[in-house]
Amino acid sequence: MTGKTFEELKQPPEGFGDEPVPEQVDSPKTEPAEAAEPLTDEQKKLVEEGVIEALKTVYDPEIPVNIYDLGLIYRVVVRDNGDVHVDMTLTAPGCPVAQTFPAMVENELARVDGVRSAHVEVVWDPPWSQDMMSEAARLQLNLI
Repeated sequence: MTGKTFEELKQPPEGFGDEPVPEQVDSPKTEPAEAAEPLTDEQKKLVEEGVIEALKTVYDPEIPVNIYDLGLIYRVVVRDNGDVHVDMTLTAPGCPVAQTFPAMVENELARVDGVRSAHVEVVWDPPWSQDMMSEAARLQLNLI
């Protein structure tokens, strides 16, 4: 033991906190980017196909099937400006990844060419059931 009292040990070391605090620098103001041309129907269809392919690369952490074939995706909307909105559900309301999974899906969707932004909303109606799974998913899980 150093022989110091408890009160002496609580004190910061000499010189601690004497460093100058850097000034906060405001970030430069940028003008908003001009709006891009609206997507054509053909471009929206290509973006939607890319989104679906991206969804097929995301797997439920508890079931070895992608979330699209598992039937967790209820709706995909591609807006004229390239924003994508997805309604999805989870296999159960108490799913341990309920708080983090939507952001993970959004990150995957944001990588798709033509997607300006992605938003995933978790919905519970209708409740998910095995009937929503694709035939391929049922085969993979030996449910057929």
